[in-house]
Amino acid sequence: MKYEKNQYSEGFSICALIIAGAFLYWGINSFINWGDGFEWWGFISTGIGIAILLSQIFAITNRSKLRNVVLSEFQENPEATVDDISKSTGITQKDIQAIILDLKASGQLRGKFNTTTGQIKHLSIPEKEVPAEERAKYCSNCGTPITKDAAQFCSYCGAQI
Repeated sequence: MKYEKNQYSEGFSICALIIAGAFLYWGINSFINWGDGFEWWGFISTGIGIAILLSQIFAITNRSKLRNVVLSEFQENPEATVDDISKSTGITQKDIQAIILDLKASGQLRGKFNTTTGQIKHLSIPEKEVPAEERAKYCSNCGTPITKDAAQFCSYCGAQI
């Protein structure tokens, strides 16, 4: 993954999607109105629209990769500062701070930063995958906890366990 400066905070733009839509509309509309003659401008504007659209899709996928990199850095070094992660990954501090806010908003990262040292404290990263023992304790249909070990049907929805 190639990283460019401030790519996370400045890489994706709704305005670029609107411009891509305008180019695509202009290009596709010139194909539909072929009555008076063939216009090559339709291919050019469609190509520009597709290129802008693909760059925005790449920006979205790259944002999730950057979030995973920062999250794994916090998992490996639970007392890291933003500066430490910036030095170890090469991601700018501005982007790391934006990623931390997004991770906290989505619930993937919980914790507070020390106001004097800048280190994260009380770090809590929720587990993504539920262990097999835990899955067996909940109904696969409605999610209700199964309290009896010998239960063969869910007490809430009646689904077979």
